[in-house]
Amino acid sequence: MGTIYKRGNTYWIQYYRNGKPYRESTQGSKEVDAKRLLKKREGEISEGKLPGIYFDRVRFDELAEDLLRDYRINQKKSLVRVNRGIEHLKGHFEGFKATQINTPHIQSYIETRQDEGAANATINRELSALKRMLNMGARQTPPKVDRVPYIPMLKENNTRKGFFEHGDFLALKDALPDYLKGFVTFAYKTGWRVSEVSNLTWNQVDRDQGIVRLETGETKNDEARTVYLDEELKEVFANQWESRRKSGKLIPYVFPNKEGKDRIKDFRGAWDKACQDADIGKRLFHDFRRTAIRNMVRAGIPERVAMMVSGHKTRSVFDRYNIVNDTDLRMAAQRQEEYLKIQNKHKTATISKIDKKRGFKQNAQALNG
Repeated sequence: MGTIYKRGNTYWIQYYRNGKPYRESTQGSKEVDAKRLLKKREGEISEGKLPGIYFDRVRFDELAEDLLRDYRINQKKSLVRVNRGIEHLKGHFEGFKATQINTPHIQSYIETRQDEGAANATINRELSALKRMLNMGARQTPPKVDRVPYIPMLKENNTRKGFFEHGDFLALKDALPDYLKGFVTFAYKTGWRVSEVSNLTWNQVDRDQGIVRLETGETKNDEARTVYLDEELKEVFANQWESRRKSGKLIPYVFPNKEGKDRIKDFRGAWDKACQDADIGKRLFHDFRRTAIRNMVRAGIPERVAMMVSGHKTRSVFDRYNIVNDTDLRMAAQRQEEYLKIQNKHKTATISKIDKKRGFKQNAQALNG
């Protein structure tokens, strides 16, 4: 089926698959290595597999582009995050052949990212992107990847526990510029993601009924959501509508940016300054999400309803956001103490009744004696 020949000091092999010739360099000067490689390729062809040289032509960059194309075609909301992860992967794997991506190289990548200070959760998201692109390559017709290596995942122990006490929120709100006050108030009460709040438009709001709706496909989990506005939020939306009317800039977004020309996008500078001015330390906008969950549960709202308001689809993630703080633990201790005091009173009353019965019995025995 194949032949071995020499070019200079390097041995080459030639073999055929479906009548198509393949030529491959052994990159060595030993004939025994050429015979071994030719035998391997002939074995692959006899089993109906593509010859390994085909997979050697596929590189990381091609697989990465295939993954991004899939995200664009399916309009996945996590495209930006995946693209960011691929940029980090490129720093290590760019130019790699698909066949060169193996577990030792992946472990080397993990060590590099840890040395750069990346959190385990961040590294895991990047490894997930790598695993997905390799799996996609293996499933294609014809396949671009002949095997998917073992990709070790890291233990994630960096789940944030940040949340706002009500006083902290009020201090932050006062320190923020006016155009962000209603924006953060809505997020604080509903627990919506920053993208969901910033993309909210007036056609999603029923001001007469005090209802805000996100339709299917407009949320991260693709499920519709309805929120009823309380009196404070009704006032917030009324003020936003009035400001829109007075400005004459009839943009569709409920919470426009400082110039009133577009939605709110990057407000990190104003946010960091407000955190500093309010003296509440470094906070994340996402802390509102944890805070809203905790506040709704503490207010006695059924957890299923709270999940519908915040948009949590899985119970495990909801439980992770349902933060228990020192105040909750202190209240638990106080309530347990109050409960045990009541039990002690019942016990004392019961003992007293038993003692009285014993006294009556002893008196009766003395009289009978």
